[in-house]
Amino acid sequence: MRFDYGKDGIEINLEPYWNVTILHPENQEVIKNPVEAIREAIRNPVGCLPLYDIVKKKNSSHTVCIVVSDATRPVPTQFILEALVKELNEYGIDEASITILIATGLHRASNRDEIERIIGKKVAQRQIKVLNHEAKEKSLLKYLGESSKGSPIYINKHFYEADLKILTGYVEPHFFFGFSGGRKSLVPGIAGEDTIMNSHSANMITSPEARFGTYRENPMHKQSLEIAKKAEVDFIVNICINEEHKVTQIAAGDLKKAHEDLVNYQLQYVFKEIKEPYDIVVCGNGGYPLDVNLYQAVKSMAIGEMAVKRGGTIISVNECSEGVGLGQDKFKELIFSEKNPEEIYNKILKKEIVVSDQWQIQVLTRILMKSEIYIVSNMKKEEIGNIGLKYADTVENAIKDSLIKHGKDARILILPNGPQILPLLNI
Repeated sequence: MRFDYGKDGIEINLEPYWNVTILHPENQEVIKNPVEAIREAIRNPVGCLPLYDIVKKKNSSHTVCIVVSDATRPVPTQFILEALVKELNEYGIDEASITILIATGLHRASNRDEIERIIGKKVAQRQIKVLNHEAKEKSLLKYLGESSKGSPIYINKHFYEADLKILTGYVEPHFFFGFSGGRKSLVPGIAGEDTIMNSHSANMITSPEARFGTYRENPMHKQSLEIAKKAEVDFIVNICINEEHKVTQIAAGDLKKAHEDLVNYQLQYVFKEIKEPYDIVVCGNGGYPLDVNLYQAVKSMAIGEMAVKRGGTIISVNECSEGVGLGQDKFKELIFSEKNPEEIYNKILKKEIVVSDQWQIQVLTRILMKSEIYIVSNMKKEEIGNIGLKYADTVENAIKDSLIKHGKDARILILPNGPQILPLLNI
């Protein structure tokens, strides 16, 4: 069988006597001309005036800031930007007035090659300014007071001071935000470090509502939505994609309502009910760019967590071409700390460990406390740390090792397409 891995995928050879269940996503119709379809969505928005009318109502020079996802996300942003720029040009806004802001959050900056991949060659040839968000540079941030939960609110100054503020992105289940897209492009996308650390605090991540597919009562969703309203977002363009990263759904318009349209679509098509947990779960992030490093691969382990029994085995299959992750120094430091997962997890909860990206190690150690995790990747054994992650050179060998523990009749679940299909345990 084929499994999404890196840019090309890999083949897994399954023995006929293995007790295997494979979950594939439902077939979704692909939009054939996404640029024109996005333009149509912009003209017929959800929950607000068309973008043209919003522009007409603003009595200003019409500086525009468009937020886009960074290089770790498989969004076909080039289609969204091509559509938006065409529309804005028709409204009399020239390219010199437009800034594209890459929502890096606390990730590293996107490099030149990545920027061209993100924005596309057509937009790259235009005289449009492209900036990486810098969460740690206070001079580039605007302070907007505090949220109702006491979080300091720092937002990128280029975005906040623009006359027209537009968010773009894609919607799919997220391992602690419930769903990506919408408000998440702002927090953590273009928020300051203090805001991100607060909204991703240990208490937030501990919430049982901070899981794949949970939404309305998710504390991170609620706070980010509140902050996005304070930042006065004018318009969003969000899409859904299939396992081949092709556009299947589009919604544009109001920050909350357009996003909710795509969330409801995801709830209908992505979750697959299972009746009992599995002994072994083989899962990945859906290939490049989501499986570019071990830091991002934690998301796939959280997919496995949804379906694995306590004491079971998760086999995480991600290429990890960047190793642990460029710029993820604190994460790397913690996975090489020689501490056991429970000790790290408790120290995070007690705020004895407060570092950038602690949420990723918090989720990783939570899963390690439930099940063992094998890493199948391009990484070497000595690169995966010393807090309990296990190494396997192939998926087949990881399964064979796991069957020694669980028995030859062990139930195996394979999820080859990342978050495109998620198991939902019906207890």
